Amino acid sequence: METFEAITQRRAVKEYDPHHRMTEAEIEQLLCLAMLSPTAFNIQNWRFVVVLDPKIRQQIRAVAWDQAQVTDASLFIVLCADLKAWSKHPERYWGDAPESVRNFVVPAIDSYYRGKEQVQRDEAMRSCGMAAQTLMLAAKSMGYDSCPMDGFDFDAVGRLINLPDDHVIALFVAIGKSTAAPWPRGGKLPLAEVVITDTF
Repeated sequence: METFEAITQRRAVKEYDPHHRMTEAEIEQLLCLAMLSPTAFNIQNWRFVVVLDPKIRQQIRAVAWDQAQVTDASLFIVLCADLKAWSKHPERYWGDAPESVRNFVVPAIDSYYRGKEQVQRDEAMRSCGMAAQTLMLAAKSMGYDSCPMDGFDFDAVGRLINLPDDHVIALFVAIGKSTAAPWPRGGKLPLAEVVITDTF
């Protein structure tokens, strides 16, 4: 599927075939593509919690407004981020770069993030948002549908997946074979209302 086509056809699908199974190769391909998503300073701060255990999925569904896609989707990902990825051996993010680049970028990572908790959190959300979109467009290109989700108890889900203290949950992404057409598009604002030239 062409990129433009995947963008225009991607919709938030709520109903999935609970019996459909994605292959391990498909799942790995999706996750590898998601890992090509951009992150500031290449810190790769996203963490993809692939929930396979039906019992855990059912527990998550119970704290996610009983949304069926949590248990019925072929692939269910809790998209998280490591807030302290910037400080965890940051030289490894630039190990393949020329030494001159590495010597410039690695110290800049520390000065950009250290002591700036809001910046760390903002970066986590940006990174996860881009990775989620990559996942959804790649899934559509592979013939699957998806749904980004934030209707859940974040603290309860964090306990269920044993979320580390220095990590944060951004959203869920459910992927699978739809069993019903999505609702018609609710309507898009006119381009003139959302595109501003130079200043407000």
